[in-house]
Amino acid sequence: MRRKWRPSLAFVLGGALCGTLLLSLTGLVAFRYLGPELGYRNAAVLLAVIITAATAVLGWLLVRLLLRPIFALERFATQVVRHPADPLSPPSRFGTQELGTTAQRVIDMAETLRNRETTIRSFSDHVTHELKTPVATLRVATELLRDDDTLSAENLRLVDQIAGAGVQMEQQIDAMRQVARARESRHEGVTCLNAVQDALCRDFPTLEMRFDGGDLIIPIGSNGLLVVLRQLLGNAQEHGAQVVTLSATEDDTEVILRLGDDGPGISSGNKARVFDPFFTTKRDQGGTGMGLSIVRNTLRAHGADISLLPTHDGAAFSICFSTK
Repeated sequence: MRRKWRPSLAFVLGGALCGTLLLSLTGLVAFRYLGPELGYRNAAVLLAVIITAATAVLGWLLVRLLLRPIFALERFATQVVRHPADPLSPPSRFGTQELGTTAQRVIDMAETLRNRETTIRSFSDHVTHELKTPVATLRVATELLRDDDTLSAENLRLVDQIAGAGVQMEQQIDAMRQVARARESRHEGVTCLNAVQDALCRDFPTLEMRFDGGDLIIPIGSNGLLVVLRQLLGNAQEHGAQVVTLSATEDDTEVILRLGDDGPGISSGNKARVFDPFFTTKRDQGGTGMGLSIVRNTLRAHGADISLLPTHDGAAFSICFSTK
């Protein structure tokens, strides 16, 4: 198919500048000769109308060749970020050659990321589906073996270990599904700490929670914020924390949510690994090591991120939401 010709950015900007300059010079020359013929006031009005019309044409060309393609590309990028699972609707007008090249790179990048995300989700679904059957078989087999009265105590302990491994595999499969779901789920809207305070207090009655900046608007839906905070508070409770402080502040470009507890903290050797998938210090107690991965994926789906803060006592996390 024949490619549509597009002007270069230099041609468009240079043409606009030259056109503006020519209009000014032409107006001065025409005013000099038309003034005595039509009267200076009439000549000024006529030239003002002509120059205004010509300027409007130049402005329309700039809007068509520059602003409209830029706005269309911005809408496309917003669609990809906010609705990654929806069909892509790339812009149809690219304006100049440079904007066309840039837009095509953005479209290709969005398509590549979308394909990678689909591959990850498909792989996760395939693995979890393929493991469900053998895990279920393992569970049934251990139940049957437990009913066998001829097994020795040592063999029964071995059966219990096998059953425990099966439960752990089921937990890992469920955690993998949650991580994949968190990469795609978006919780649109806004909320604040006051809006989720009652739910958190009901879920964690043994924790003393202190809230600061409870009225500050946080750019995530309340369900999404609850997913994040429940995971963090659950970790704090499991590690023996009694008091948790949640504070929200903002600056020109970010809303910052901080969560700190009075627990034993995180050892220096584990700090670099806390966000790694499958990393846990509670594996013997059923921990999957996916909790903070789910938190990070949920936040990144909303243009936010979480980091571990250096502290002398307890553990502290900072969540930054961009407001730009």
